[in-house]
Amino acid sequence: MSQKTSQDTRLVYSTDPTLNVKCPKCKELQSECTCQPDVDPKSYKFVAVLRIEKQARGGKTVTVIDRLPKNELFLKQLTTTLKKKCGTGGTYLVDGKDGVIEIQGDKREMIRKVLAAEGIACKG
Repeated sequence: MSQKTSQDTRLVYSTDPTLNVKCPKCKELQSECTCQPDVDPKSYKFVAVLRIEKQARGGKTVTVIDRLPKNELFLKQLTTTLKKKCGTGGTYLVDGKDGVIEIQGDKREMIRKVLAAEGIACKG
């Protein structure tokens, strides 16, 4: 007869409210959550890399800001700020190990000014 460990069992129901707390990202119970913890952008030393892309975009120019912290809230706020200052559209991506922001058009000079005002070092 084999004994079951806590690894082999899964909580189905409990009246204890501390055990019923769910992860806001994956909606699993906190004890079973496998999400990666967010990196605090203030403690993370990084240098943003600016580049222009035209490939596979239908001939449209896009300014890409790469090597940003993989923190969705930080990326969303920075993308909103950049879109308002540049007066164009854009998006952010959380893929791989870094965060990426894409802004429509060649807006490198304006983006450098905004990043400098935010205290973010950039190159490219």
